[in-house]
Amino acid sequence: MEFELSEEHRLIKETARRIAREVIAPRAKEVDETCEYPEDFFQAFKQAGLLGMAIPEEMGGTGNGILALCLAIEEVAKYECGAGLMLVLSGLPTRPIVLGGTKEQQQRWLPAAARGDIRGAFCLTEPDHGSDAANLETRAVRDGDDYILNGNKVYISGGTVADFLIVFARTGGPGAKGISAFVVDAKSPGVRIDRTDDKMGVRSVPTAHFSFQDVRVPAENLLGGEEGRGFNTAMLTLNCMRPTVGARGIGLAEGALSYALEWARQRKAFGQSVIDFEAIQFMFADMAIEIEAARMLVYRAAWLVDQGKYTREYAHHLSIAKAFATEMANRVAFNALQVLGAQGYMKDHPLERHYRDARQLMIVEGTSQIQRVVISRALIDRTLVYG
Repeated sequence: MEFELSEEHRLIKETARRIAREVIAPRAKEVDETCEYPEDFFQAFKQAGLLGMAIPEEMGGTGNGILALCLAIEEVAKYECGAGLMLVLSGLPTRPIVLGGTKEQQQRWLPAAARGDIRGAFCLTEPDHGSDAANLETRAVRDGDDYILNGNKVYISGGTVADFLIVFARTGGPGAKGISAFVVDAKSPGVRIDRTDDKMGVRSVPTAHFSFQDVRVPAENLLGGEEGRGFNTAMLTLNCMRPTVGARGIGLAEGALSYALEWARQRKAFGQSVIDFEAIQFMFADMAIEIEAARMLVYRAAWLVDQGKYTREYAHHLSIAKAFATEMANRVAFNALQVLGAQGYMKDHPLERHYRDARQLMIVEGTSQIQRVVISRALIDRTLVYG
């Protein structure tokens, strides 16, 4: 059992930390207020070669793996959680192609995505189907050499800047087995962004609502070349990416703790520094305990994915990491804000933004409740056994 990061991992972490401090931190407040996608963040990631880590080398990526991606996400999320999401989006829409694409599809889209020449978005959620994805209603009907795509997708992160969309649509009967996945050109006739959301947090990366009206998708864009494989591809993709959401939580929590701790060192109350009060010290100790516990869970989960252990028998480990780390981020953001009192509630400090941003993490890529469904089923099925 090895707990030390490799030299490669340390270099990636240091690179991401430099970008976080030099590029992201100075604009974190601004991008939250303007709700404008920070193209300069993306270009910094592109120039540093951080966009191909989740893509194997033989498919045109750098092949560093999910753990390396988590390390980079953690560093940038310390200052701006949306920057962490941007790195997640280097893996979320490309993972279905990695897992379920043909060799031709992998070579067509993945090298360009790894270079940052094209961007993708993952289109699963619908107006009436979020956690209940197996009953989605978007439909694709075969018509000669094409499929005709009709339906709606909502809350699509990064959709406004995407060049290609991974769209899950029904090609067969009801249930999971009737779902297929397609790579759709975002500029195709009939693809429309109806609106973007006015969100509570993570406002720097817009979420888009897409409508698809008689969109012609070439049959060669059917992922894997076979119908009925889309739902399994979607679930495996979400399994693989759950550690990255946890990494956003760790980074956010570290950023919140660090800011509050420095404030507590400087702030005077009752004739001494706030940090000298034992009650405040214990609050910080509890934050540190939770951050370190979450780190171990997330790093292990990312390691499992990199070992190819992301199928159903390992899913509970990934769900445990995602649930704990994201809920921990909410608790730490809450307590860090509380340390500052009224000042923490004001936009003069970043803690109210961290508090708003943290709330998203318990919802995206599987709610905390869905993670508990996965975990409890593993216990009931004796996949996860104690004693």
